[in-house]
Amino acid sequence: MSHDAVVVGAGPNGLSAAIELQRAGLSVLLLEANDSVGGAARTEETTLPGFHHDIGSAVYPLGAASPVFASVPLTDFGLEWIHPDVPLAHPFDDGGVAFMHRDLDATASGLAEDASAYRRFFAPFVDRWDTFLKHVLRSPLQPPTAPILMARFGPKALLSTTTLARGFRTRAARALLAGNAAHAGTPLEFRLTGAIGATLMAAGHAVGWPIPRGGAGRLTQALAAAFRSAGGTIETGTRVTSLDELPEARAVFLALTFRQVGRIAGDRLRPSYRRACEAWTYGPGAFKIDWALDGPIPWTNPEVARGGTVHLGGTFEEIAASEREPWRGRLSDRPFVLLAQPSLFDDTRAPEGRHTAWGYCHVPNGWDGDATETIERQVERFAPGFRDRILARAVWSPERLEAWDANLVGGDVNGGAATLSQAMGPERWPVRGWQAGARDLYVCSASTPPGGGVHGMAGYHAARLALRKTFRI
Repeated sequence: MSHDAVVVGAGPNGLSAAIELQRAGLSVLLLEANDSVGGAARTEETTLPGFHHDIGSAVYPLGAASPVFASVPLTDFGLEWIHPDVPLAHPFDDGGVAFMHRDLDATASGLAEDASAYRRFFAPFVDRWDTFLKHVLRSPLQPPTAPILMARFGPKALLSTTTLARGFRTRAARALLAGNAAHAGTPLEFRLTGAIGATLMAAGHAVGWPIPRGGAGRLTQALAAAFRSAGGTIETGTRVTSLDELPEARAVFLALTFRQVGRIAGDRLRPSYRRACEAWTYGPGAFKIDWALDGPIPWTNPEVARGGTVHLGGTFEEIAASEREPWRGRLSDRPFVLLAQPSLFDDTRAPEGRHTAWGYCHVPNGWDGDATETIERQVERFAPGFRDRILARAVWSPERLEAWDANLVGGDVNGGAATLSQAMGPERWPVRGWQAGARDLYVCSASTPPGGGVHGMAGYHAARLALRKTFRI
C-alpha cells in the first residue's frame, strides 16, 4: 500500500506531524523502532509489579499549553491532566522551602523583598501567555507579531542565568530561577539558559506543571489514538537505518536528531547540510533513578510534599557549580537533582499505600559511571530516612537511556546542546529549519525549532511546511 507521507519516529513530534498531515487529507504511515509508541514519553513497570514509572519525560507545562495538542481532542482519547497542589518546591538545608505556586502573586508574596521584582519580571508574559507562547514555539526566523511584548523578553532571552539572577536578592527567588534554568543542561553562565528557565516559570504560573493520570505514556497513547482515528497507520518494531528501506512516498519526515539524519539520509543530503549534521553537538546526559517506595518521601519540611516536582540543589551558587561539572567531563559531588513524586497526586501510579518517585542529575554525555549513591545522598540531605523507604530501584545510565530510546544520544534528553552557537551560529544555518535540503525530506525532532520539551511543535511546523512546499495544500 502506498502512502503520501512516511514519518519515522512515533514520539510526540512524530505523532504531531503525522496527525497534521493525516488531518489534511493525506495518507500517512508512521514507523516506530520500539515495540510501543511514545518515544521518550512512555510509562513502564520497571521496578516492581504495579509501580508505573515515567522513564523519560514526565511533567508537562509546555504539553498542557501546546497549541497542537489543544487542537486534538485528547481528552476524548483518555488523557486527563492532574495538577499537583504546587507545581514546584525547592527545599533548603535549614528546612525552609521556596514554592513556585501556579498563582503568580502567591509566589511573589513568599519572596520577601523580591516580590515586586518577581512580579515585574513575569507578569507581562503570564498576562499575555497565549501570545507569548506562540512566539516561543514558532520559528526563530519569523518576525514577531507582538513586538513590544517580545522586546521585553528578547534581552532576557539572550542573557545567562547568572546575569538575570542579579535582579533578585533573596535566596528563594535566585534558587527558583537557577533550578528552572538548570533544565537546559548547560552551565548557568551560558546564554539562553535564562530564557529556558524564565519560560518554564512563566508556564508554571500560566498553566501549571501538570502530569497525565496514569503516566506520561497516556499522552502519547492519546496522540496515537487520535492519529489512528483519522485513518493513519502505525507500524511498531520497525527500525530504519537507511532511507532506502522506506516505502515510496511523496515526503519523508524524520523525528531524529541531526547526526542520525546525516547517517540515515546520507547522499540524499547536500554536502553542507550533511556536514552540519555531522557537527551537531549533544549536551550533557541524564543519570536517572526510578524508585518504588513503601511510603511517601520523608521530607525534613513536610510541606515539600505539596510539590509535584522538587528541585534539590540548595542555593543558586551551589546549583551553578553543579551544572558546570558535567560540561567539564565530571560528576558533581553535590549534583542538582530534579525529582518528581507523582503518586502523591495520582493513585494509579502505585499499589495502595505505596509510592513512586524518580530523580535525575546531569552527567557528561555518554558517561559510564554510577551516580546512584550520589543522587540518593542528595535526596537524603533534604529527606533523612529516604533510603529506608526504598523497596526497589531501576537505574538508568546514559547508555541505558539511549538503548531505551535512540534519540537520547549519550543520555541527552534535549536533542542537542542548548547553546547560543548551536541555536544561532552560522555553522548551523544549513540545519536551521525543518526541510532537510531536499524537497521531499523533512526533520521534525527536538533538534529543530522550537527545540526540546514535549509540545509537538517541531512536528507541527515540519508538517505545515511540507503541506505548502511539497503537497501544495
